Amino acid sequence: MDGPEILIPILVPTVMALTVFGIVYLYKRERMAMIERGMDPRRYKAQSAPFQNLKWGLLLIGSGLGLFIAYVLDRTAFANDNDNEAIYFSLIAIFGGLGLFASYLIEKKETTNQKEDYKIEE
Repeated sequence: MDGPEILIPILVPTVMALTVFGIVYLYKRERMAMIERGMDPRRYKAQSAPFQNLKWGLLLIGSGLGLFIAYVLDRTAFANDNDNEAIYFSLIAIFGGLGLFASYLIEKKETTNQKEDYKIEE
């Protein structure tokens, strides 16, 4: 081991330790800043996102569907070509985006329904 590769066993653990230290330091610093401003840090926990699972589910379903369609097209329509990597990436992105768009439409419909229900009850 001569040259720069000798630094890898030294730098990797050092960088990992500094990263963990930095995350803990910034977390504590944020909590101290909240205490200095008179806020209760226990009160501000991560808010639950009611449609987060829907969003991830539709994204993964869309990506999987795009990957499957790209595979089918690669084996049938583009069987003569050897360089078909672009079709995989493009169809995964397209169908993943369609999944996110469907999630947006469902969320928008639910929030407008909730607002209409709230107006009727008033």
